[in-house]
Amino acid sequence: MLQPILHQLKTKNVILASGSPRRQELIKNLGVDVQLCPSLFEENLDPKNFPDFGAFVEETAYQKVLEVHERLSRDAKKPDIVIGADTMVTLGDKLYGKPKNGPMAFQMLSELIGKKHTVYTGVAIKYGEKVSRFTEKTDVFFGDATSAQIQAYVDTGEPLDKAGGYGIQGVGGCLIERIEGDYFTVVGLPLYRLCTELIKLFD
Repeated sequence: MLQPILHQLKTKNVILASGSPRRQELIKNLGVDVQLCPSLFEENLDPKNFPDFGAFVEETAYQKVLEVHERLSRDAKKPDIVIGADTMVTLGDKLYGKPKNGPMAFQMLSELIGKKHTVYTGVAIKYGEKVSRFTEKTDVFFGDATSAQIQAYVDTGEPLDKAGGYGIQGVGGCLIERIEGDYFTVVGLPLYRLCTELIKLFD
């Protein structure tokens, strides 16, 4: 999909404002060489100050991009493109970030099991003075699982760096009965929309 602009992208210094190797791999699979630079943005925004969860994750992604762009712009090799993303799991009016420990992961998963929840991923792209921002959401339907099965998953350690306490692309995929929406939104970077917005920025 990026073929029309791929030759231009290959000449750019593309930075991912993240420490996520999963997101980096997704972009590299598109044929784009991208370097990781975790954002130092404090992520202290209050969801109550936004009209919905989508606006909250989108602004968080944008602030990550701004922090990394400003910091790296002092370097000799300045970034040409900075991409940032933020993913959040929601159930009703409750937000689920990354669990800090095993008991917290168990509690999160116990609340999500057997229910439908919504995953939001906000993305921001800065290319020179141009900025693109968007949010995608996907509904995820968890099947049933016993407490012992949930604990066994928590014991794998996988939930501890994942929003909502699970990874769809890992062992956590076994908990999911079905999804409605873009799979990559749940992974943490909606690829179709990312490509669409990059093409617009280069137009």
